[in-house]
Amino acid sequence: MSETTRHPIVDVIIPAYNEEQSIHHVIKEIPTFVRHIIVVNNNSTDQTKTVAQQAGAIVLDEPIMGYGRACLTGMTFLESLDRQPDMLVFLDGDYSDYPEQMHDLIQPIINNDIDFVLGSRAKGKRERGSMTLPQVFGNWLSTSLMRWRFGTTYSDLGPFRAIKWEKLKSLGMIDQNYGWTIEMQIKAFKKGLTYQEIPVDYRKRIGVSKVSGTIKGVFGAGYKILWTIWKYR
Repeated sequence: MSETTRHPIVDVIIPAYNEEQSIHHVIKEIPTFVRHIIVVNNNSTDQTKTVAQQAGAIVLDEPIMGYGRACLTGMTFLESLDRQPDMLVFLDGDYSDYPEQMHDLIQPIINNDIDFVLGSRAKGKRERGSMTLPQVFGNWLSTSLMRWRFGTTYSDLGPFRAIKWEKLKSLGMIDQNYGWTIEMQIKAFKKGLTYQEIPVDYRKRIGVSKVSGTIKGVFGAGYKILWTIWKYR
């Protein structure tokens, strides 16, 4: 077993916009094996930055709003380090994911050399009301279209995911907003990355969703997801 396999460096990126009520819960429940917790403060107007710093995270400011934009900012920071991670985990800052399940999320990478692991809310336990009807339908439609168009077996577009760092860089991620998660999944499949889904649990988020909680967010995300599937057809 290689040194990397025995002692992988795991970093976490959390895009965050106005998550002052939830971000400290997320950070405090991230397992201790994680090296760096990177919170990308995506133009928040509340105390997200201060709360995240006090909880022990490295906070980066990204004033241009966009989920993908925030993720790319976090990746750029990690690329600047002398020692880059072996794998990277993404999760949301709203406390809807269960950070303690990160141990299960990375095990297929460590034990079976899987490249990309997606936490599937569709296969896990969802608290009643944790996902809106548009979210459930959107996930079903998107994964069905990917299955039909590309032959994938994804069941979710969940934000909680782990991927080998070098494999992630090889994908050439470019999406700045709602298409980030599906871009990663399509590119991972088309590039031949090995992937696996594991069940993850999901609860009601703290605060109002910036996507499913607004009509603009629902239609914006839906349009971008469908456009991304067409773009990489």
